[in-house]
Amino acid sequence: MKAKMAFQHQAGTAMECLSIPITLHKETVMDDMGREVLKCGFKIGGGIDQDFRKSPQGYTDNGIYVTEVHDGSPAAKAGLRMHDKILQCNGYDFTMVTHKKAVDYIKKHPILNLLVARKGVTST
Repeated sequence: MKAKMAFQHQAGTAMECLSIPITLHKETVMDDMGREVLKCGFKIGGGIDQDFRKSPQGYTDNGIYVTEVHDGSPAAKAGLRMHDKILQCNGYDFTMVTHKKAVDYIKKHPILNLLVARKGVTST
């Protein structure tokens, strides 16, 4: 049984929600090889190249969704939540991107200015 946690939304159509700006500053950590890497503390799912019908989270469109947020991470501290739909990252439109493009874009920037939609949030 799939959870009904996502938006009922199709790209290019209006949806009733509040766009929430989130600024995430990645933290520098050392990897297993002793190199500095930037970590943001969240994972994403979705993309226009993915079949949303196979989504274990029950997503109903090809948007980019936050599928995991690690406790105490920069993402958690910035206010990002599981099931947030990422609409933009640093001004780049995330509503019609492949999964790989979204991952690559998130990885290459030390600061992420995200615009997200959150189910059930329609006003401040």
